[in-house]
Amino acid sequence: MKRNEEWQPAEPGVRRRIVAAGTAIMGMLVEFEEGAEGAVHAHPHEQLTYVAKGELIFKIGDAERHVSEGDAVYIPSNALHGVRALTPAALFDTFTPLREDLLATMNVSGE
Repeated sequence: MKRNEEWQPAEPGVRRRIVAAGTAIMGMLVEFEEGAEGAVHAHPHEQLTYVAKGELIFKIGDAERHVSEGDAVYIPSNALHGVRALTPAALFDTFTPLREDLLATMNVSGE
């Protein structure tokens, strides 16, 4: 199983760590400081996000959704999406297929 041992910076006020990556799915922890944003972007992977802590606003396409601890968000393949933390927050992101782009840039170890 591939994973990061250390947190990696993402955007200002955001850090992330891949906790597990198999052959077709991966999971990543993401932490946000209050007010930090994940820029609007898209990728061909399906994404399921679980809110472990805090409150955030997710933008998916033209829709905005206020989420808090215990909520989950599904992001379809190629959907434009971004997020803003209203409070300090923590997410668990799951991607399928693997985010090879992240695996290549985040000091991932293991098999």
